[in-house]
Amino acid sequence: MAPHRGTIYGRRRRRRWLLPAILIPVVAAGGAVWALRTEGTPEEAADKYLAAWTDQNYAAMRALVADPPADFEAWHRRFRTDLKITQASFYRPRPNGVFPSSSDEVGFVAKTLGARDWEYSGMLHLVERDHTWKVAWTPASIHPLLKKGRSLRVMTQKGDPLQVLAADGTQINTPSAPGSVQQLVEGIKQTIPDRFSSPDRRRIDLYEGDNPIKTVVKAGDYRPIQTTIDLKVHQAGAKALEDVSQPASLVALRASTGEILAVVNKPGGFNRALLGKYPPGSTFKVVTASALVAGGIRPDRQVTCPAEKNIGGFPFHNADFEDFGRLSFEKAFAHSCNTTFGEMSVDRLKDGRLAQVAHAFGFGTPITPGVPAVHAEFPDPKDDTDLAAASIGQGRVLASPLNMASVAAAIASGAWIAPTLVKEEHIPDAQPTNPRPLEQGVVDALRELMPAVVSEGTAHAVPFPPGTAGKTGTAEYGSGKEPPTHSWFIGYRDDIAFAVIAEGAGPGATVAAPAAARFLTALQ
Repeated sequence: MAPHRGTIYGRRRRRRWLLPAILIPVVAAGGAVWALRTEGTPEEAADKYLAAWTDQNYAAMRALVADPPADFEAWHRRFRTDLKITQASFYRPRPNGVFPSSSDEVGFVAKTLGARDWEYSGMLHLVERDHTWKVAWTPASIHPLLKKGRSLRVMTQKGDPLQVLAADGTQINTPSAPGSVQQLVEGIKQTIPDRFSSPDRRRIDLYEGDNPIKTVVKAGDYRPIQTTIDLKVHQAGAKALEDVSQPASLVALRASTGEILAVVNKPGGFNRALLGKYPPGSTFKVVTASALVAGGIRPDRQVTCPAEKNIGGFPFHNADFEDFGRLSFEKAFAHSCNTTFGEMSVDRLKDGRLAQVAHAFGFGTPITPGVPAVHAEFPDPKDDTDLAAASIGQGRVLASPLNMASVAAAIASGAWIAPTLVKEEHIPDAQPTNPRPLEQGVVDALRELMPAVVSEGTAHAVPFPPGTAGKTGTAEYGSGKEPPTHSWFIGYRDDIAFAVIAEGAGPGATVAAPAAARFLTALQ
């Protein structure tokens, strides 16, 4: 029913030269007689009428109608009531910016909002009455299908249940969906509960009395919720965690877009992948290395990596107290030298520089992917010891697997992109998803450093597919002389970025990294 662009509204008749009301001579028997010409144009009268209709000013409308019926206002009120209209506008289109002229039929467009939004076109017939143009009103002036005894009504019909879809269109809000996927669906319900209300659909029917004649406007489709979940990627992630005996999770993203492809939690119950807050351990060295490179450190820069180093009165040591002596910054990153990173951070990343770079990687930024999710935390360091601890992902630094997968994705794509799961237009409190480009020199350097972890560093013994780049993490938590550790691995291969954590499972290279390798191998 919507009008075509460029349609000429109104049937063109003989051309009138319409002028303001003036006296003109008319020759008649006995001499000249002076008469008044009709004032204004049909279009001007129609515009006034349509403006009054939009304002629901029925008294003004009646004044513009020739011989209005007694039930004139009742027709208009019932029209709004039957269609459950909350707001409506009526106007005359101006094709190509030109007013139609010389016509006593003027087309209009109606836009109604309410139980069923609707746009339709109609026609007003104008007649000359008392030297002015007035609307020759009938029920068809409201809608072309209306006449005495007829009405248009909005009707409700039961729709099919709302569907939540994976990226390929597979419905995932079903009992047969994987447990971690069902967990995501529950998170979506929590975020946008209104979309899960009764899926009634509404149409508009034409009635003759109380008998329906035909459907004028079909019921709108109940749009499903589209997610970014890739079930093949999710299945690969779930299979990769089968051999992990500790509580574990895996998150995978499409690095170039931030789309969440897989979220796996083992066991279920708590969505640790999105809501868990853990010290990221040495996986955070991706952020610290980026800050150091941005400050002028090159991968081939010679640095020292002693087994232990006192920083701010606190002893920092490498895993197993390994002493790597003098080596390149690239190798210090590959071997995850805590003493190197702690000392260099205190020397070069004071005055909030590390916090600034962490923010560029999403730390401190709320994320709203369409399900509940925590954001990564990087509190301002209080002293040198706190800064050194933060530089290796310890102290008060906290992140979820989703947060750290986003860090890896930023290196793979060249920009930090807020992760997304639900492709909805209106996610409550949604944050802008504009990419935050990283410095090209930083990206180039980290794309050199991260592959070295797999080829010659802490994960060299793990059978990763060619082209894998990553970073291990062994994150201490709790207390004691030898506190327990979480096993981390983050990385990317092609356009897939990911993070794996196994709670309390020890070094990153022993549990998380092998799981990541199984995941990537399954995707080949």
